[in-house]
Parts: sequence; structure tokens; C-alpha cells
Amino acid sequence: MAGTDVRPTVLIVEDDPSTLRLLSSIFRDSYDLVVATEGREAYAVARAEQPDLMLLDLNLPDIDGLQVCRTFKAEPDLQHIPIIFLTGDQNPATEEKGITLGAMDFVTKPFTAAVLQARVRTHIDLRRKTMALETLAGTDALTGVPNRRSFDEVAEREWRRMARERSPLSLVMVDIDHFKGLNDTFGHPFGDHVLRRVAAAVREQLRRPGDYLARFGGEEFVLVLPATDRNGAGTVAENVRLAIGALRFDDHPGAADLRVTASLGCSTDGEPKRDVDGIAALLSAADQNLYRAKRSGRNRVENSPAAAVSDETSAR
Repeated sequence: MAGTDVRPTVLIVEDDPSTLRLLSSIFRDSYDLVVATEGREAYAVARAEQPDLMLLDLNLPDIDGLQVCRTFKAEPDLQHIPIIFLTGDQNPATEEKGITLGAMDFVTKPFTAAVLQARVRTHIDLRRKTMALETLAGTDALTGVPNRRSFDEVAEREWRRMARERSPLSLVMVDIDHFKGLNDTFGHPFGDHVLRRVAAAVREQLRRPGDYLARFGGEEFVLVLPATDRNGAGTVAENVRLAIGALRFDDHPGAADLRVTASLGCSTDGEPKRDVDGIAALLSAADQNLYRAKRSGRNRVENSPAAAVSDETSAR
């Protein structure tokens, strides 16, 4: 989904060359256009481009347009894309079925360019406003990073994607050491300042577009690292630890000598669908490793395999 300062992208799923040329002439001056001529191709293009809207022909050579719509609305990474059907079928029952499946609109051929433009513009504007509200609801007001609600959604989505692609997924829990004492000594406004600085420092260590940071609660943050094995997670965590330790607060009275540190716990699942508890088990393993890092002296990364963590927890 493009930001409001970027030209929207429209995916046209249409196999008729003359209709494709007509749609291109209508929309090319206002939108970036991507094209698929078959339903299966539409899935791949949509995942790669994340369009702001899809114009979907009802009759495609490989898959019925209604089935394409049904599949899109069942996929977490595609279901947000507004769909407008384009069809010569004027049967009200067909329109009812398309809307029931989740399409936003149903335009019959032949269509008027001005009317189609207005409908596309309306649905893109509506989706952008909805996305802006969703972003606001999923953002931590203090630090500006995603909040726990957003993390739950992203982590679950990445878990499913990992299972689909059979790729490793890692989590890193980050907890600021002795944060209560810091608040007691310098006051809560300064504690809030530290949280913002730590969030910014952690975010700077995320190098890939898919890497994700959220505030988990209090002085805890969590990283979601798709396609990252245990060694990779440990490297990211160590870089985060060093970045936090390098923060200085010379501009605050009495805090020139303050050194903020953090403890970090990692967990990785490289075998998708191995654990029926899914992301909950991965989060629990990261939390247990965080506990071990705290107990072992703080200001360190703990990256023990999940089995070793579980064995030690059972022994406590």
C-alpha cells in the first residue's frame, strides 16, 4: 500500500487486449499500472507490488474472477486490496455474489471512463484513510514505533508466511536494564526520553525492509526478523545491545555519566509448523532467554536454542 505522497498503483487483471488498452489510456496519467492476464499471475503480481486497488475481470482464461476474489480475501497479505469487478455479465445474482465475497464495487461493460475513474478514485481514497487510521491505532504514541497490537498481527502473519515458504523466523526481546531505578533517579519525563532514544537506536539497526520493531510494553521492545536463522538473530541482537550502550545523555542535567544498557533474548524456529502453539511458543522461548540474560548479569544477549531453554525452565 503506497503512502499518500506516492502515486497509487492499480493492478489490472484482464486478458482482453482491447480492454487493457482502454483501461491503460484511462488510468496511466493518474496511477502506476501493473497488469496480469490470468488469475494465478494476479496473485504473484499483487504480492510483489501490493497495489492500492485491483480491477478484476470476471472471466479469465485460467480461474474464474470470483475465485480470484475469494482467494485474495482469504490471504492475510492480499485481503486489504480493494477489488472492483469489470464484467459484461449484468446478472444481479453475479453482482451480489461478488460483493458478498468481498469486492468493493461491480462495474459492467461497456463502462463510462469518467464514472470508472470516479469509482477507482473513491475506493483508493477510502482505503488510504482506513490505512491511516489503522496505522495510528497500531502505533505507540510515546516512541512512534508499532505497538503490541500491531506486533501481534505482524508476528502471526510472518509465522504463517514462514510456514508457507519454509523459512526461519526469529524474535528478539529487548528489555532496558534497571529502568525503574532510572525513573526513580531522573524522573518519568526523562525515562520517556530514554525510551524514545532506545527505540530510535534499535530501529537504526534493522537493515532489511521486512525486519520489524514494536514496543512490547513498559521498557520492553520486540523484533520480528523474517528469514533469519539463530546466528543471524544473535548478530542483530548484539548490534542492538551495542547501539543502546553507546547512547549518551549529556544534554540532561546529572545524566552525563549515565550508561543505559539492555538485556536481550532471542528465539528462532527454522522448522515451520513444528510447534502447534506457533508464534506463542516462539515468543515464550525469547522471553525465557531474556530472563536468562537478566539472571546472568544483564547487558548481554542470550541466544540458547529453544530446547535448551525449555529444559532449563523445567529444572527451575
